[in-house]
Amino acid sequence: MTAWSCLVTGAGGFLGQRIIQLLMQEEGPGQGLQTKIKVTLLEGDILDAQCLRKACQGISVVIHTAAIIDILGISQRDHHECTRLLLEACIQASVPVFIYTSSVAVAAPNSYKEIIQNGHEEEHHGTTWTAPYPYSKKLAEKAVLAANGSTLKNGGTLWTCSLRPMYIYGEGSPVLSHLVVETLRNNGILRGVGKHSEVNPVYVGNVAWAHILASRSLRDPKKAASIGGQFYYISDDTPHQSYDDLNYNLTKKWGFQPDSRQSLPLSLMYWLAFLLEAMSVFLSPIYKYQPPFDRYLLTLTNSVYTFSYKKAQRDLGYKSLNTWEEAKEKTVEWIGSLVGKTQETLTTFSHRSSILARTKKGTLLSHSQGKNL
Repeated sequence: MTAWSCLVTGAGGFLGQRIIQLLMQEEGPGQGLQTKIKVTLLEGDILDAQCLRKACQGISVVIHTAAIIDILGISQRDHHECTRLLLEACIQASVPVFIYTSSVAVAAPNSYKEIIQNGHEEEHHGTTWTAPYPYSKKLAEKAVLAANGSTLKNGGTLWTCSLRPMYIYGEGSPVLSHLVVETLRNNGILRGVGKHSEVNPVYVGNVAWAHILASRSLRDPKKAASIGGQFYYISDDTPHQSYDDLNYNLTKKWGFQPDSRQSLPLSLMYWLAFLLEAMSVFLSPIYKYQPPFDRYLLTLTNSVYTFSYKKAQRDLGYKSLNTWEEAKEKTVEWIGSLVGKTQETLTTFSHRSSILARTKKGTLLSHSQGKNL
């Protein structure tokens, strides 16, 4: 039996943790035999070439999930540069398999007027945005697919593929965590982010499962050549819906309500975003102004774009581990626990602020009384 090892970058993140959990459940080479699994935590800078070379020593598979999800605030070089360095480290350390966690953002949408329904890989959708997140992810994915077939230092071959998940939801989602805190501070009213959209979100457990299947396929000599250099859209049976509807479906059990106020027309918001971006450029020599939103973010959250996972089903044997109902139930219950913890935190903070205010008021009163005496 030949043991194999896997390096997961971003293993402490939302998706990375779920991949680790599934890797821990993988059967050994004997299929069904009891195997020992060792997990080693490595901490370092993803842009440190020396750190990456060290991490790749003795590794069979790299699953590269590390990413910055701050859509408005990242550098254009971040995703591309760290991916390039990691690919170089894999070649030098003779790592034969590289799986990249890309994003649907590298494909769409380019305009809120554009409609993509059940898109697929053969349609060759590609983002034209130069916004940091989609641009750097696009460059990173391009580098990964171009590296497929590279000769490793030991003479072997590097096999690569890229997975493009839709918007990912589930327990531990930093986006949903922020939504809960923000909504509780807003008296239970959900802020509208994308009522004009139609998307097919995907559950985090199913995205993690797709990575496991990709790893199995690229480690299989009979499949590697046909799968290497390919990208795959990853979705599941989560119903097509708007971002606002998804947020409401996942939180309504806990009393959250959609915002009933009339919002500005999307076309007007788009021009407002353009003005904010122009202001940011104008002020850049003297002040770093970060707009609260931009045209890319507005387009991303207010467009119709859904994609099929049939190619992943055909090539990787992918199918959902969790149904929509199972995924929703798990996510809703996690949100419930988060609501309880957040309410307790906000109540404690409010109580402490009240005590502090009363203390300050009492201190001032004592001072004035002393002066009167």
